[in-house]
Amino acid sequence: MIETERLILRPWCEDDLIPFSEINSDKEVMEYLPKCLSYEETVEFYNRIAAEHNTFGYGLYAAELEGEFIGYVGFHHFDFEAEFSPGIEIGWRLGRKYWNQGYATEAAKACIDYACKYRMFNEIYSFTTVCNHRSERVMQKIGMKRQGCFSHPSLPEGHKLKPHILYKLELCHI
Repeated sequence: MIETERLILRPWCEDDLIPFSEINSDKEVMEYLPKCLSYEETVEFYNRIAAEHNTFGYGLYAAELEGEFIGYVGFHHFDFEAEFSPGIEIGWRLGRKYWNQGYATEAAKACIDYACKYRMFNEIYSFTTVCNHRSERVMQKIGMKRQGCFSHPSLPEGHKLKPHILYKLELCHI
């Protein structure tokens, strides 16, 4: 568990599934992702998150504010075809009513501090579609440096979200 001034980043529980599904089905939250997720797809995502935690001992943490699930922030192993892959991504997804209050930045900074404290890895990446300025701003606020652009290989040619920006942060050395 990671605690910040306002948030708790914790392991997931089944009670998170309904609010997580509501977040994943919100068109504004999912605007810069390929599609909204159904409840069944959310359960599959939840299971992948749990498996990653079991494998690595860390991953995407459930974010809680005053006892309420508000989304996730944390780490994800990626291995799609790209020059910088495989690697570890820091990412976030919060319910819309929690936007523009500094929660993503606060939680991401706490995750970075945690990763440094426990010497988990040397570098992390973050990436998003070029038009997702809100997430790019979080990347900048947590000290990441823009590396350039790439075409996300998981999206088909011509897809409006295919052009991505890439950020990187060097962490403490192991």
